[in-house]
Amino acid sequence: MRGHLGVLATGSYVPDRVVTNEELAHPLDIGPEWVMERTGVHERRRAAPDEATSDLATRAADRALAAAGVRAAEVDLIIVATSTPDLPLPATACQVQANLGVTGGCAMDLDAVCTGFVYALDVAHKMMRCDPAVRHALVIGADTYSRILDYRDRRTCVLFGDGAGAVVLGRSEHAARIDHTRLGSDGTKNDYVHIPSGGSRAPASAAAVAAGDHFFKMNGRLVREFVGERLPAMVAEALADRDLTVSDIDLFVPHQANARVLADVCKEIGFLPEQLAVTVDRFGNTGAASIPITLDHAVAAGRPRPGGRILLAGFGGGMTWGTALLTWGGNPS
Repeated sequence: MRGHLGVLATGSYVPDRVVTNEELAHPLDIGPEWVMERTGVHERRRAAPDEATSDLATRAADRALAAAGVRAAEVDLIIVATSTPDLPLPATACQVQANLGVTGGCAMDLDAVCTGFVYALDVAHKMMRCDPAVRHALVIGADTYSRILDYRDRRTCVLFGDGAGAVVLGRSEHAARIDHTRLGSDGTKNDYVHIPSGGSRAPASAAAVAAGDHFFKMNGRLVREFVGERLPAMVAEALADRDLTVSDIDLFVPHQANARVLADVCKEIGFLPEQLAVTVDRFGNTGAASIPITLDHAVAAGRPRPGGRILLAGFGGGMTWGTALLTWGGNPS
């Protein structure tokens, strides 16, 4: 296929079930205004009992493929970024591959927590650059945090929602170019966000469940400090790499962690409200899905203009971070 390598199309899916602040606040003996003041989240979505992460991912992938005009049989690489896989093994991406009716190619998971989508986008892009035989790649961010939250912990349960977002990578004259990526991590901060049990260090057990160690844990204060320091530095590094300024960015799509924190940090960086893409108020923090969901909603609203610059910025447990700068495709009118 002629053309350059890049993003052909986007897609996303959020479950039908809406969870309001009122619903969460009542059992916690707090008011819904407490949630709004601290998170900026109005509502979030929750997967149905029979929906797993692979189901959310498959729906987002189907929509992205349809938008790209690409058949599932033409996909040679599937990467699912998730920290809430269907099972400890095999990879959730293999179940997505089966759901799509595809055999062959390569399917794998990637876990960089909420930075996962940016990591996966970089990996897929570089794999395709190295191997022209890979015709198309599906890069999916999907998480089902409702399955790992302790709904007695008001510090975490009010923040998160379930969902999935996807992009199709391929070669086309109208693909959105990926002009810059940069990834990073600081493993000394790996205890800021974690699940204490369920792995090889502390296997799942009745005692672990009784202690609540199978639930998601987060040190909110340390995470906020990390975001306040790292996000401005990430943006500065990405802009410097391409000799750009904040005003050169048409659309900034950060990880949707907390609306209040994002608003404060983005104002400090110098982004104007019209440059930001925000969905956290409607969907909460959807983990690795938050950036591709937010990008897809911006695309559906017609916000990226052909030739416009879009900056993606992820940060998450590990602690991990990553940026990707895209020049949007399409035909200028």
